[in-house]
Amino acid sequence: MKKIRLTAAQAMVKYLIAQKVRVADGSIQPLFGGVFAIFGHGNVAALGEALNEAKNELPTFRGHNEQSMAHAAIAFAKQKNRRQMMLCTSSIGPGAANMVTSAALAHVNRLPVLFVPGDTFASRVPDPVLQQIEAVYDPNISTNDCFKPVSRFFDRISRPEQLIVSLPAAIRILTDPADCGPATLSFCQDVQAEAFDYPESFFDETIHCLRRQLPAKNELTALLENIKAARRPLIVAGGGVHYSHAVEVLNKFVADTKIPVAETQAGKSAMVWKHPQCVGSIGVTGSVVANKLARESDLIIAIGTRLQDFTTASRTLTGSTPIVHVNVSAFDAHKHGCVSVVGDAKLTLEYLNQELCNYEVSEEWKTLVKEGRIGWNEYYESVTSEKMMERTFSGNPSDAQILGAIKRTGSPSDVVICAAGGLPGELHKLWRCDSTNTYHVEYGYSCMGYEIAAGLGVKLANPEREAIVVVGDGSYLMLNSEIATSVMLGKKIIVVVLDNRGYACINRLQQATGNEPFNNLLKDCLSTNEGAPIIDFSAHAASLGANSEKVESIAELETAMGRARESTKTYVICIDTDPYFTTEGGYWWDVAVPEVSNREQVNQLRLDYEKAKRNQPY
Repeated sequence: MKKIRLTAAQAMVKYLIAQKVRVADGSIQPLFGGVFAIFGHGNVAALGEALNEAKNELPTFRGHNEQSMAHAAIAFAKQKNRRQMMLCTSSIGPGAANMVTSAALAHVNRLPVLFVPGDTFASRVPDPVLQQIEAVYDPNISTNDCFKPVSRFFDRISRPEQLIVSLPAAIRILTDPADCGPATLSFCQDVQAEAFDYPESFFDETIHCLRRQLPAKNELTALLENIKAARRPLIVAGGGVHYSHAVEVLNKFVADTKIPVAETQAGKSAMVWKHPQCVGSIGVTGSVVANKLARESDLIIAIGTRLQDFTTASRTLTGSTPIVHVNVSAFDAHKHGCVSVVGDAKLTLEYLNQELCNYEVSEEWKTLVKEGRIGWNEYYESVTSEKMMERTFSGNPSDAQILGAIKRTGSPSDVVICAAGGLPGELHKLWRCDSTNTYHVEYGYSCMGYEIAAGLGVKLANPEREAIVVVGDGSYLMLNSEIATSVMLGKKIIVVVLDNRGYACINRLQQATGNEPFNNLLKDCLSTNEGAPIIDFSAHAASLGANSEKVESIAELETAMGRARESTKTYVICIDTDPYFTTEGGYWWDVAVPEVSNREQVNQLRLDYEKAKRNQPY
């Protein structure tokens, strides 16, 4: 057996370069699109040198914050429909801890990213090394153990030959349709520098293809029987439709059967908004038409969704309606007492297209769908219009008006990016997708600070598209440093900052549960007599190297969007918005109201809460 002597760090990099993937168009591409790195004493000497040697084959990008660089890597993988991914490396201690939030985000959203945080010395000779956490009851524990509950695979590399087993195991998780999620290799810093005689065959090129599984025959039979018996079925399309590349076959299926399709946050853009079977978003952030159809349906066909509480309205939306769930993950397919159909979405839909060639929904159901779409589209036009200004409490534009302006000045290929606050709800209801893979909203973990970094990740994945980030002032203040990275890399993004002076979404929720406004809007926070500072977001963005401006109206925003599109580097537009107005739609969400309170509003809403909970199955 031929062998090659390499440091463990060199071996890891060489192995990752050898991993390739067959993408949707049939071409072979690198599995890893690059590395995001912030170096420190735990990874700079060995892994840093190895990455420098390989920079022409595996590019390394310098982040400004470990959490945000990992967000960018995750967004890259999401925009690539999980076919390609990135590695993120940090030093030990705070650098590693900063990435734990991103690992949780990737875990919740079933997205692949390889974390390689540096770790303490395997030899323990210099212990306690700088930044080392000392657990008096277990000397094996370090900061990196925090990755264990938020990783789909975790290993601590304490000998160089362990890579021969651990790297393939990590790659399996990262490329597995059912188990996909973050993998963490905690790399002891002394081991990174140690040499070992690796088998040359370990570095042979490996081409990964999407593994597709057809459901068991009895499950397919149950699926067919349920659909054939239904007159008013509704499809709920999740992110799995995208990851399975099942968009085209789904559209054919519903065009033939006339089954309406509602979309989760991850599933949105599986249907273009003009499609006659597209009824928009579902659940807590759902459209009026989709939620009405969900309540009146006689069968829910869930495809590739986690069926989280925003989709099911905390298990109150569908009532006793049976659910059949097509999902590559048995864990997800069996939720909510569903009739589980464990298998690939595309293969399953192709099977249904063959077996249900003469099936159509009832005429009454077609009419409800058509009328519902007409009513919702009329409502969309009214709330996104510039003329709605007088309806807001503050006189500033609403989120809906901002989204309408961005859309009117847009292109069908634009990718809109968001994550937290009230904007994901308005986007889910109101953003009109003109083509697939144009809606990038992280709402599994709803992580404030994801937005701007994700814009960079989307641009790295799709440089030919405009990446448009819509972000509130709260999320902007939490994590904005990758604006500077986007400028440094020449990866232009457009960022629209909606300044409503605080955490307006949670302020609305606070008041909806009977509480006084407190500690959310800046005017309701503990501060000096002068009050909270008025942040000049435009000046801040300019200090990070971006082009920027502040606008005062919807008309000015539309004009500024034109300048942003013409700009050759990242462009930030800031506008003051109303913190109170939200659009109609949506559904009940289980947010517990205090059982005992000195406020009568809380006591009354507690009674309403208890009444609403009776609609839950248990």
